[in-house]
Amino acid sequence: MIDVCPTITATDLHEYRKQMELVEGFATRIHIDCMDGDFTPTKSPDLSQAWWSENVRADIHFMYRYPLDYLDTLIRLKPKLVIVQAEAEGNFRHLANQLHKNHIKVGVCILPETDLIVIKPALSWIDHVLIFSGKLGYHGGVANLGLLSRAETLKKWKSNVELGWDGGINENNAKQLITGGISVLNVGGGIHSSGDPAAAYRTLLSLTDLQ
Repeated sequence: MIDVCPTITATDLHEYRKQMELVEGFATRIHIDCMDGDFTPTKSPDLSQAWWSENVRADIHFMYRYPLDYLDTLIRLKPKLVIVQAEAEGNFRHLANQLHKNHIKVGVCILPETDLIVIKPALSWIDHVLIFSGKLGYHGGVANLGLLSRAETLKKWKSNVELGWDGGINENNAKQLITGGISVLNVGGGIHSSGDPAAAYRTLLSLTDLQ
């Protein structure tokens, strides 16, 4: 099963609503970027103000330096998946245990400059790994397909881990990413900046053989 997830990356509530309303009519799974303005150069609206339609599955990419400080709010929001940064600070095992206890899956995003080995000891608690090739806190970016070798390594370490990709996905590279082991395509600019977001989404879906 391959998922195409439009990404919501907004720095104010007006833009958040605009992006959400743009994609909620056709998307079944969405990827919401939450930025703290410390770990990231941009800051999103307060986490407590996040929302989404009950008709979609919501993943939260939590780009905060201290995610544990917001654990209670994350649990109250009840997303299907919370992705924290491998470079964040705090007790990851405690965070993962609390999320799992509340039936929320746990993901880790790893930046290109971070050695993949840093997350290997924690893989037993990780449901999803996001291979990042974009620009933190922004839509757009370029897909560095050299990072795709990470997918093969991660599957060797944990065969059932779900793998996502963020950064520069388009109709020219989606098939290669899927063939390389990626099952969740998080797409920001490729959908939002197109002339017809719904058509761009359908094109990507067709490349995944879902349609």
